[in-house]
Amino acid sequence: MAVFGTTKKATEIESSKVFAKELMQKYNIPCARSTSFSEYSQAKEYVQQQKPPIVVKADGLAAGKGVTVALTTRQALDVLSNIMESRIFGAAGDKVLIEECLSGREMSAFAFTDADTVVSMPPACDYKRIYDGDRGANTGGMGSYSPPYFYSSTLAKTVTETIMEPTVKAMRQEDRPYKGVLYGGLMITNDGPKVLEFNARFGDPEAQVTLPLLKTDLVDIMLAVVNHRLDQINVGYSDEACVGVVMASAGYPGSYQTGFPITGLDNLDKDILVFHAGTKLESGQVLTNGGRVLTVVAMGKTLAEARKKVYANIPRIHFEGCHYRKDIALIKEG
Repeated sequence: MAVFGTTKKATEIESSKVFAKELMQKYNIPCARSTSFSEYSQAKEYVQQQKPPIVVKADGLAAGKGVTVALTTRQALDVLSNIMESRIFGAAGDKVLIEECLSGREMSAFAFTDADTVVSMPPACDYKRIYDGDRGANTGGMGSYSPPYFYSSTLAKTVTETIMEPTVKAMRQEDRPYKGVLYGGLMITNDGPKVLEFNARFGDPEAQVTLPLLKTDLVDIMLAVVNHRLDQINVGYSDEACVGVVMASAGYPGSYQTGFPITGLDNLDKDILVFHAGTKLESGQVLTNGGRVLTVVAMGKTLAEARKKVYANIPRIHFEGCHYRKDIALIKEG
């Protein structure tokens, strides 16, 4: 059977933040300074000695909710207690990472790899907060765009040579050969790009704005990865920009109702893409069936053009309680 993706051992780069951090520290892959703890009392004492803001991370998978940037020591202690004492994330909170808070521009980097060859994809920027202006609760992602306005050939070279390629090489040396898609959540600091986290998969909603830019057949790339011949295929991308906006249910990321009819999907411009995430088909009618319901995507010669197209089409779609951010890809440089 041909499988495009990582082994269980290799996937630990996402499923354990402690493993990923130790890997980066061992192989000098740029990342935030951090310390890991498995005892609550020790972690609490350490947090009390740090200067806010303080980043607290549950070690394991926590549905995108395991990372908190605490602005005060009290908030950091409360988060730590919730993770390690109240066990809100279960076994994912057996260990925690306490990290320095990096500042800069956040960016998601992607690469195909067959465990040796690394082929970078267009990066993206996503929006985690539920409300405009990056306010409110964290979500699984309310929209994204590609490529970032600050992206350059120099930055691309640095990310590939200091992060993506060394990580694949490190995994190989650790007897965890990594094949598939490597996702690096990065902070572009004044000292260069540094890793915030790794995912062992396409990111969501970032994949919905990077894959449309792909000119090479994705299946051909997948087969090249599976058959260890990624170096023999020419992977090409469009030089256009792509913007995606998530349409969510009222109440998300908290409790929300489902089962509302979705109308207007047949009234969009022909070049608009709509990715279904939280929907279901019932008696020929598309209904809401999740928190993040749809991602509406448009491409354009510029980021501004793609943004204009996507926001011109979104109002044609309707379901009860529909909510979406109005500031995706609204760029204020500087």
